Order: sequence, then structure tokens, then C-alpha cells
Amino acid sequence: MTVPGDPPAPARRRAALARWAGLLGAVLLTVAGWLGGALPELTDGSPLDIWRGPHGPAVLGCWLAGTALTVGAWWSLRRGAPSTGWAYRTAGLWLLPLLAAPPLGSRDVYSYACQGWSYAHGRDPYEVGVAAAGCPWLDSVAPIWRDTPAPYGPLFVLLAALAVTLGGGLVGALAVLRLYAVAGVLLTALCLPGLARAAGVPTRRAAWLALAAPLVGVHLVAGAHNDAVALGLLLLALLVLVRRPGRPRALLLAGALLGLAVAVKATAVVVLPFAALAAVLGRYTWRALLRDGGWLAGGVLAAMLATSLASGLGLGWVGGLAHSGDSAQWTSPPTAVGFVVDYAGKLVGRRPDAVPVARVAGLLLLVVLLVALWWWAWRSLRRLNDVRQRARALAAARPRVALLGAGLALAATVALSPVFHPWYALWPLTLLAVSVVPAARTTWFVLPCAVAAVLTLPDGTNLARFTKAPGAIAMTLLMLVLTGWALVVGGSRRAGRHGPPARPARSARARDGRG
Repeated sequence: MTVPGDPPAPARRRAALARWAGLLGAVLLTVAGWLGGALPELTDGSPLDIWRGPHGPAVLGCWLAGTALTVGAWWSLRRGAPSTGWAYRTAGLWLLPLLAAPPLGSRDVYSYACQGWSYAHGRDPYEVGVAAAGCPWLDSVAPIWRDTPAPYGPLFVLLAALAVTLGGGLVGALAVLRLYAVAGVLLTALCLPGLARAAGVPTRRAAWLALAAPLVGVHLVAGAHNDAVALGLLLLALLVLVRRPGRPRALLLAGALLGLAVAVKATAVVVLPFAALAAVLGRYTWRALLRDGGWLAGGVLAAMLATSLASGLGLGWVGGLAHSGDSAQWTSPPTAVGFVVDYAGKLVGRRPDAVPVARVAGLLLLVVLLVALWWWAWRSLRRLNDVRQRARALAAARPRVALLGAGLALAATVALSPVFHPWYALWPLTLLAVSVVPAARTTWFVLPCAVAAVLTLPDGTNLARFTKAPGAIAMTLLMLVLTGWALVVGGSRRAGRHGPPARPARSARARDGRG
């Protein structure tokens, strides 16, 4: 019997098919992980090396089939799951097999363990790499990160050291680090409905997009990336802000949570100016922004100072951020443009070495975009001061603008940073999932996440390493097309605001047909 309000039968069948296809995909990904994932034994790291291994065809077959199934199932319901509860149950079902998988898609978790070991044994992970510190698990760390200082905040260094102490060995440390990641995902799941409802976004769609994304299971849960912890703290802070704006105690709490998120991973700092907008209660004025934003900033600074003092590491982690760009891949648009310029230079017998220049240009453009996005959000909220509409609609518009601005700022940061890794896409995906209202407008940020899900192999091999020239050319062409499209759309909108040209008025004689 059909209950009134239930989705029609074809929609129910499509949802059921997506649920079980995604679960089968998650099982296949787990099998691929045990056959050839990022296990402690480091391989040469190439698709051909995996293929020649004892389980080569089985590894790649399970990985490709599992990725296709999970991405396809997630994509098929991108307009929204049948219900919020259904979305949560299905996303949880997909994560269950991956809880039992070895590290997938990256070897970063071994770097976390070695950095925690270094700190626990009295070495400063911001001064020396894990090789110089003498980490006993060095052979499991990717060679590119063995001699670089830690780029993560002091809170995460403390957490990594605690994982090593509690774990008692490499396997135990990895298990505790995965528990951290699962806790971050659960915290994200806890905050999503409140943020979506505050912004007027259907919770069934926001939960599906943010939790059932294949990147969550592979990279946050199985890969145990610290992005999960930082993202969970960030969303909890934003939830406090949208529910209790203008309240000093709530603002201090939200600021402390934001400071803790930054003390895990510096990406969270991009959200701070937009969080200040969400902190304002009442009319948007500069005075109100300084007042409520000041309380928020106080909480941020207090949390960062407390973690720096508790760890005894100070701000040394800021220097480690410079080494995060040691990896050069075309998946970063500025890096791709630099590659193409270098290729063109070689054709004429020159070596321009354009990648560093392109990366600096990308960062400068990022600063301009972040300022422009904040100013857009501020002006939009200021206009709400004089808009007379229903209180409920106005209440949803205020957090939606702040959350959308934060999501767009994170999208710009991910796109213009010197390095891009697939799990970075989860930052803007989560914020945009709770702030973009029209379902038809979700494709532009869902599609890149679907593409990012196929960029790695189970052992952590990045396919961008083996498609350098064609990938760089394709990315550069894509950037040119998107830039041209943005200029055309922007120009038409500016023309539309001015309206069509006025037609000359006809005289009374002409109107009467006597002209």
C-alpha cells in the first residue's frame, strides 16, 4: 500500500537500485584495498606495477568497478534522496565495509603516524622530517614526504601523538587515527540537518550530497584523512553561529571551535571572514560586525594560542605549509597552466620555468576572489536590512548567504591552490550542499567531485602523475572556456541590469496614424 507523500514507484525503484549498487561498490573497493591498497609495504606506485602484481587484474578490476558503482549511485540521486533518514541509513551502509578496509587512495595516514611518533619522542615535527626524526615506520611513508616538516596544526600533532601512544604500534596508531576520522564524519552528519534547515535547503539532498559522496568513504574513512576532523569542527562552529548569533558566549564557543579546526588544518581559515557575517544578530552594520565578529575572533585566537602553548610548538607549523606544494600535478589549475607554458617554451627552445610564477599568480587571484566574495556576501546581507518580507524567509536568507559565501570561498581556494588532492573537494562540497537551494544548480560542484573520485588508485597512486601533458593541456583549455563563459555571462547580466535601450516616444500624430 502506498502512503500519501511517498515517492512514486519508479523513484523508489531507482533509489533502491542506487542503495544496493553503492553497497556493492563499497564492498568491491574494500576487496581492492586488501588485495593492493596502501598497505605498509611500499610499491613503486604505478598502474603498470599494480597490474604486474600478484593480484593486479583483480585489484584494478575491483577498484574500477567499485568506483563506477559508488559514483554512479551517488550521481543518480544528486537531486535528493527519498528522505533524510533514507540518506543517512544508505550513507552509513556504504561506509560499513570501508571501516574494515586498509588505508585507501593515499599514504598520508602513515605520515600522520610518523609525525605523531616524532612528537611523542621529543622531536619537533615542524623542524625535521620523519626520516631525520628516526620514525620506525619510515618505509611506509611516501618518499616525497619523508624529509618535509609537518604542515598540520598543533592540535592534530597532539592527536597523532596520542594515537601513537594509545595504539602501541603502527597498526594500533592507524586504528586510532581512523577513529578520529570516523568521529569527524559523525560530527559532520550531526550538523548537516541544522545547517540545511537554517539555509532553507532540503535536508534529504544536503545529507545525500555530503555524506554519500564516494570521496567520504574512500578518503575520509578508509584513508583516515585529518580533513574529517577539521571539517566536523568547522560545521559545528557554523551550526552554533546560525542558531545563536549575537550571543557572546555562543560566539566565543564558535570561535574556539573554528580555532581548533584551523589548528588541525589551515584550510579552515578561509571560512573565518564569512563566519563573522553569520555571527551578526539584527541589522547588518559595520558596528554590529565589529562587535559580534570581535567575540568570534577572540574565541579563535584563544583556541589557537591554547593549542600552541599546550603542544609547546608555537606557530612553527606555518612554515611547513610551504612544503605542501612540493608535489606538482595538473589537477591544480595554476600548476597546469605553468606546465603548458613550459611545454610551449620548449617548442621554441626556452625554459621559462613557469610553474612557480603561475602558482603565485593563482594565489594572488585567490586573494582577489576571496575579497570579492566577502564583499558580495556583505552587500547581500546589508540589502536584507531594508527588505520587507516574511520573517521566516528572511531568517533563512541570512545564514544561506554566509554559508554560500564560505562554500564559494573554499571552492576558489581548492581550485587556485598550488596542489589539489581529491579529498580537498569535500570542503566546498559540504558547505555548498547546505547552502545551494535550486537542485538544478548542484551539478557544477557535484560533477568535479565525481571526477575527483577516479583520480587515485587503491595504493595511493595518483593518476595525474601519468597523464601530465594531456591533463595539463585539458585543464588549461577548461580554464579558458570557463573564463570566457564567466565573462559572457557577467557581461549579459550587467547589460540586463541596465535594461533594454529606451525606444523614442512617438508623437500623438504618429500614434493616431496622422504622421
